[in-house]
Amino acid sequence: MSEEFKIYTKTGDKGQTSLIGGTRVPKYHPRIEAYGTVDELKSYIGLIRDQDISDSTKSLLIEIQDRLFTIESQLAHDPETKLNRPLPELLESDISTLESAIDEMNEVLEPLSSFILPGGHVAVSHCHIARCICRRAERITIQLSEVHPVNPLNIKYLNRLSDYLFVLARKTGKDLNAPETLWRPKV
Repeated sequence: MSEEFKIYTKTGDKGQTSLIGGTRVPKYHPRIEAYGTVDELKSYIGLIRDQDISDSTKSLLIEIQDRLFTIESQLAHDPETKLNRPLPELLESDISTLESAIDEMNEVLEPLSSFILPGGHVAVSHCHIARCICRRAERITIQLSEVHPVNPLNIKYLNRLSDYLFVLARKTGKDLNAPETLWRPKV
C-alpha cells in the first residue's frame, strides 16, 4: 500500500485536525463535535440495520446513513475556504422521505396517550438510543449554528430523523410483538 493511502496521517497527534478546505482547528472545535456526533449516529444506525427488521426499513436506513454523511461533510467544511468540487447537499425531498415513512408507520400504530419507556426488545432499544444520539446531534448543530454558518436543512433533517427513529422504535416493537410499556408517573 502506498504512503498516501495509510489510515493514519500523524497530523492529529498534537490535538489538531483539518476541516474540509484545509483550515486547522482543535479537535474539540464545535464543528468537530457536531460532525463527530452525526458520525456516531450514522454508526449506531448501522447497528439498527443489523437487527431483525424488514428489508425496506434496512434500505431506508442506508439512505439515511448516506444523508448523514452529507450532513457531516457540510458540518466539516470551513465556509471561508474555496472547494475544488461541490459538497453533496440535502434536499427538502430528503425530509419528505422521512415524513412519509413516519406517516406510513403511524397508520398501523395505536395512538399514544402517554410517554413510553424505551425497551421491550433489543432492536427497539437500539432505535431509542439512536433517537437520543440524534437529539444530541441536533442540539450540538443548533449550538454550532449560533456562531458558525450551518445549512438550516441539516437541523431540520436531524429533527425529523429523531421523530422517525421514535416511530421506528414503536413500529419495530409492534412487528416483533414486543411489549410497549407506558410511563405511569407517580403523583
